[in-house]
Amino acid sequence: MSVPLAPPFTYRTIDTGTVRINCAVGGEGPPLLLLHGYPQTHLIWHEVAPRLAADHTVVLTDLRGYGDSDKPAPGPDDAEYAKRAMAADQLAVMAALGFDRFAVAGHDRGGRVGHRLALDAPDAVSALAVLDIVPTRYTFQHADKDFGLGYYHWFFLAAGNGIPERLIGGDPEFWITARMNARHHGGTAFAPEAVAEYVRCFADPAAIAASCADYRAAAGIDLVHDDADVAAGRRVRAPLLALWGRHSFVGRTYDVLAAWREYADDVSGAALPADHYLPEEAPRLVADALREFLRVR
Repeated sequence: MSVPLAPPFTYRTIDTGTVRINCAVGGEGPPLLLLHGYPQTHLIWHEVAPRLAADHTVVLTDLRGYGDSDKPAPGPDDAEYAKRAMAADQLAVMAALGFDRFAVAGHDRGGRVGHRLALDAPDAVSALAVLDIVPTRYTFQHADKDFGLGYYHWFFLAAGNGIPERLIGGDPEFWITARMNARHHGGTAFAPEAVAEYVRCFADPAAIAASCADYRAAAGIDLVHDDADVAAGRRVRAPLLALWGRHSFVGRTYDVLAAWREYADDVSGAALPADHYLPEEAPRLVADALREFLRVR
C-alpha cells in the first residue's frame, strides 16, 4: 500500500466551522462515505476504497479526535465527542463536497457515528452499512461478565481522572498493536505502513485524550440521545447492512441481525471469515458485500 492513499485519491482538509476534518476523495459515481474505528484512521479502508472507487465517489475521513483531523479538548460531559457531534462533522464534510445525499459505511466507532448520522439526518443517508458492531444502547443493556472481559477497553477508556490517558501514553505503540493483534483471525495481515500511521497519529496525547472522551461519551451522553430516540420512536429508515466477523466477539456473542432490527426497519447482513477488523482482514469480501448492497439500492 501507499501512505497516503495513491491516486485516484486526493487529500484535502475541510473546515466544518467547528473542526477541520482530514479526508481523501477518489473515484466516480454515487457518493459513499467510509468511516473508520478505534484505534485506526481512514487507512483501515486502504484495500477496500480502491475497489469501490470504480463505481462510487469514495470519501474517507479521519473522525474528529483521530488521525490528522482536529482534536478539540474534551469538556466536562464529553459532548465534543458525542456521536451527534461527530456525525454532524461528517454531514458538513459531505455538504462541502457537494453531496446532500450519500451512503455511509462505518467500522467500529465509525459505525456508531454512521448510526447516529442516519438518525439525525435521515434525508441525507441513502443506505447504511455497519461493520462488526451492534447498537451502543443494546450493548450496554446486554453487558455481562463475558462482555466485561472481552470488551474491557470500553470501561477502561471511559474511566476518569486521567487514568487511561496516562497509562496508554506511556507506550501507545504497545497499546495499539496489542489491541489489534488480539482481534485478528487469519485472512490478510495488517499492512505495516498502515499500522505505523495508526501509531504516529495515536501517539499524540490529544488523540489519546480524544479517544477516551469518545468512549466516555458512549457510556454517557450518547445513551441519553439513544434513549430519547427510542422514546420518540425514531429508527433508522435507510436500508442497513450489518457485516460482522465470524470469529469476533460480536459474532460469537450476539444475534447481530436481531439486535439491529430493534433499531432499524430494513436490515440484512452476514458474517465474514474474520475477527474484528473486517476492512483489513477481508477487504475483498467487504468490498464485494458493499458493492452488492449499494447496487440494489
